[in-house]
Amino acid sequence: MRSRARARPRGAHTRARHRSAATSAATGRSGAAESHLRLAYRQCETLTRLAAGNFYYGIRLLPAPKRRAMCAVYAFARRIDDIGDGTLPREEKLRRLEAAEQTLERLRTDDPDPVLAALADAALRFELPKDALSNLIEGVRMDVHGTVYADFAELERYCRRVAGSIGRLCLAIFGTRRDAALAGARSAAAPSADGPAASPAGGPAGGPADGADGWGPDRSGRPARELADDLGVALQLANIVRDLREDAEQGRVYLPARDLVRYHLHDGEPLDAPALQALAREASLAEPAMIAGFEGGDVGQLYALMRFYCLRSRDWFHRGIELVALLDRRSAACVLAMAGIYWRMLHHIEERPDRALARRTRLRRREKAWVAARALLGKGIPERHPAERIQEDDA
Repeated sequence: MRSRARARPRGAHTRARHRSAATSAATGRSGAAESHLRLAYRQCETLTRLAAGNFYYGIRLLPAPKRRAMCAVYAFARRIDDIGDGTLPREEKLRRLEAAEQTLERLRTDDPDPVLAALADAALRFELPKDALSNLIEGVRMDVHGTVYADFAELERYCRRVAGSIGRLCLAIFGTRRDAALAGARSAAAPSADGPAASPAGGPAGGPADGADGWGPDRSGRPARELADDLGVALQLANIVRDLREDAEQGRVYLPARDLVRYHLHDGEPLDAPALQALAREASLAEPAMIAGFEGGDVGQLYALMRFYCLRSRDWFHRGIELVALLDRRSAACVLAMAGIYWRMLHHIEERPDRALARRTRLRRREKAWVAARALLGKGIPERHPAERIQEDDA
């Protein structure tokens, strides 16, 4: 039997045409231009849904305009990462990264490249900081050059470039409750037919005073930008410990030399990528006593270092999680979901570092959905235990 397409309700075509016309009138774009952007965003959303399992569970909690913009940022970031992780010669990778950076100076919404078109529209709508996009590219250049790190301060600089930059881009899309209040106050203060609006008492333009009700800086006085940056560092540290073996197979060692010395993995000869790859392979097949941390030589020391990096990542999550107090409910839920998913992943790595070295640690869909549901209720990561605080100057 031939299947029939379900007929659209009477008037649906007319309403769709009216919505399209209204959107075009509001933006000053033609219907063809709006159609091009819708398709561009749709491709970015598809890529994000398929390739960013952890992030998408948080992104999907956002309202449509913010969700689309986040997907555009992710699609561009994924493109940059793919250049760095690909098999092209180093000089060709650097050339492509340079070309990508140059495109940031001429982003336009009618670009035939859907990722660039969507990114251009998102940049216009949310005032995305271009320096953050450039920082991302610079961080991937460090990967291409094979940068190694003497201490955590150097690794932190890299993390801020490749991931803190993403945190700042996300913040531009989220906005803060203070941003929303100031925008509302400006609108309320705009002159009307009855004359200028009065500015009530309170913060700037009638908004709450700085710091009131979680607006402006957090309780420690740190601005939202720094908190978003710290969350990016936390995510990147989690990625580093999760992808330890994969990165070694690509010739990369992110663990700083100082940490390798502390855990007796840098005695005499540096632990280069081939040596780390061999050790990770051995550690993925270890006996239960080694996994529990009771014995194991270099394998046991590698497990201890991995667990320390899980602790370090959690410490950076605690540094940045105060950001949620400055966000609207759905943006806060997005951040809590992302942080919660990575927190659970760190828990799995700590419990079974051997499995993390055998294959990439992933959460099941049911576990991710549970974390996302908790995020909607305002629940994210556990409160910091005093023993979990790390003084990086002494670490």
